[in-house]
Amino acid sequence: MSMVALNGVKVNRGGRQVIEGVSFEAASGELLAIMGSSGSGKTTILRAVGGLDPIADGTIDIDGIQLAAGGVPRGRHLRDLHRRVGIVFQFHHLFAHMTALHNVWLAPVHVLGRPRAAAECAARTLLEMLGVGNRADAMPHELSGGEAQRVAIARALAVEPPVLLMDEPTASLDPARRGELAATLRDLAAQGRTVLVATHDSEFVRACAHRVVMVDGGRVIREGHTADVLE
Repeated sequence: MSMVALNGVKVNRGGRQVIEGVSFEAASGELLAIMGSSGSGKTTILRAVGGLDPIADGTIDIDGIQLAAGGVPRGRHLRDLHRRVGIVFQFHHLFAHMTALHNVWLAPVHVLGRPRAAAECAARTLLEMLGVGNRADAMPHELSGGEAQRVAIARALAVEPPVLLMDEPTASLDPARRGELAATLRDLAAQGRTVLVATHDSEFVRACAHRVVMVDGGRVIREGHTADVLE
């Protein structure tokens, strides 16, 4: 069953079409890499799936929520989307004035209305699961790049979304941390989540992705199993 499905998606920016009729699907428990060079459109595709960039044509279906032309989601539609999609940006964007733990429990309390005590307990569990439980009380500027990324993943997972989006996750990681991240993402997919990763890091993709969608000039130019696409 497809958890994410793009059908003829087009995205415009500055009067220019940057995504030109992209279509692909990702199933529950699948880790799909969206690959391409800088400017190919891979990050814009992720932003469209996350409801951050409006689509000009086509549709995006995410676990029963449909995005179509006509602007970005708002109100209840946006809240429903945020319950289904977690996003980890390339530069993490943690709230600088909050501890790692606070960054993680914030959304469950203010978006989902959960009691703070329960949200904090769940946040600590997530941080432990991702190997940064001992950094719960650290401020973002005190975290290494790898630690900040894991906190950002925990924050994205805190609302228990079935879909996780990651933009260039290995950009600031050394080889050892890349391997750890690949293992973490494989585990998340094994738990049934759909993980979409925008990257140009072929070694990382070989280590963790089930399938690859290759894009160039805003179009899908190849799609298939990782070994076949990256042969």
